[in-house]
Amino acid sequence: MSTVKSDLRYTVDHDWVNSDSPARVGISDYAQNQLGEIVYAELPEVGDEVTAGEECAELESTKSVAELQAPVTGTVAEVNEALLDNPELINDDPYGEGWLYSVTVSAEGPLKTAEEYAEVVGSTVE
Repeated sequence: MSTVKSDLRYTVDHDWVNSDSPARVGISDYAQNQLGEIVYAELPEVGDEVTAGEECAELESTKSVAELQAPVTGTVAEVNEALLDNPELINDDPYGEGWLYSVTVSAEGPLKTAEEYAEVVGSTVE
């Protein structure tokens, strides 16, 4: 069963965002399980503008390629450079060391609470 963290909000596309400023973004445990072994991460660059619901990153796994859409609108403040050499961190720790990028948020997209997201993926909240 996938882990859903209680202190995060989620998109229907299985991305998460925290409430920090700037806000960190990643993919859920459910998403990394579905993708399988992640072998490549293409992330936005610092200073890029991202728009909620629009493609901004891409993950390649041994199974498929996933285009990721931003959960929020804003300016990319930081990128997890460790993923460029070690994309498997996303599989190992999707809510910690496997975060993707952070954004100075100007607007939010449609987000679900942890409880709502857990219901979608058939999991429980931790």
